[in-house]
Amino acid sequence: MEHVEHVRFGEQLYAIIVRASFREPGIHFFSTPELSQQLAYMSHPKGKSIEPHRHNKVTREVHYTQEVLLIQKGKLQVDFYTMNEKYLESRVLSAGDTILLCSGAHGFHVLEPVEMFEIKQGPYSGENDKTRFAEVAPSEIRIKGPNL
Repeated sequence: MEHVEHVRFGEQLYAIIVRASFREPGIHFFSTPELSQQLAYMSHPKGKSIEPHRHNKVTREVHYTQEVLLIQKGKLQVDFYTMNEKYLESRVLSAGDTILLCSGAHGFHVLEPVEMFEIKQGPYSGENDKTRFAEVAPSEIRIKGPNL
């Protein structure tokens, strides 16, 4: 099983999945600098210091919301769709997995009771923030990767 998966359809990056099994020392950025949401894993030994710092005011322009889900408990099926609402395929996330949803459209099915964090750019604009559409029929679901 791969520890990191870049979910692509054609040339488009739809998501980055980091499985709970990923363990590497140091700092690892999974997202590219041009993404509006950055995703990194950090593992440091006892005694490591990170210099005190503040973040400077930098104006950024965000065109689409990108979100990170941190699965704490349970199983979540992520269904990937094009921006034109065409179903592509699905992945299953389990406790400890993290996903950065970069582009396209998506839907979810809770396969086991789930607890998760969602992190995304704000402020949230309510229903103006998204367009809802009909989900794919269960008979059309294609799960790729570990079905955990």
